[in-house]
Amino acid sequence: MIKVIFLDRDGVISIDKGYNHKIEDFELEKNIIPALKLLKKNGFSFIVVTNQSGIGRGIYTEDDFWKYNNCVTDELSKNGIEILKTYFSPYHPEKGIGKYKKKTRCRKPEPGMLEEAEKDFGIDNEHSWIIGDKWSDVKTGKNFGIKAILVLTGHAGDDAEKHKTEVEFIAQDPLDAAEFIIRNENS
Repeated sequence: MIKVIFLDRDGVISIDKGYNHKIEDFELEKNIIPALKLLKKNGFSFIVVTNQSGIGRGIYTEDDFWKYNNCVTDELSKNGIEILKTYFSPYHPEKGIGKYKKKTRCRKPEPGMLEEAEKDFGIDNEHSWIIGDKWSDVKTGKNFGIKAILVLTGHAGDDAEKHKTEVEFIAQDPLDAAEFIIRNENS
């Protein structure tokens, strides 16, 4: 069993510029590298879980998603951070087009992506966390039974009331979140 930090991508790892899919728009979020290095040093592995309704809405393709995502994971890798796997949901229940218009357990706040990761990797839920910039991200963690942190980067929880849930901590940025996790794990 492994300890995992589930990370939302846009707004946590990379600056959310709205439907991120163009490599030229890629920019790492403030303090993400020192945050992930600190967590790695303390025995955590990393998995990305990201809603990508831009695919379902026809704004970009799955191929565009993977090109951008590979750019993100390659940059992290250059800094000594490995992502075990990226799980994504291209669906949207109202605004999806064609096969992408559906309600599914793999779209956050439902825990389907985390459940799939648990099957693939054997997750130690007691010592795993999710870090997201939306309430739907942290609600996903709660629905899965792990601890959750909202970071005030990206959307800073602006999807508020619909998904608002208990959260262990509201962090200024990923490093603030990482420091909280380490204090919590070591207490």
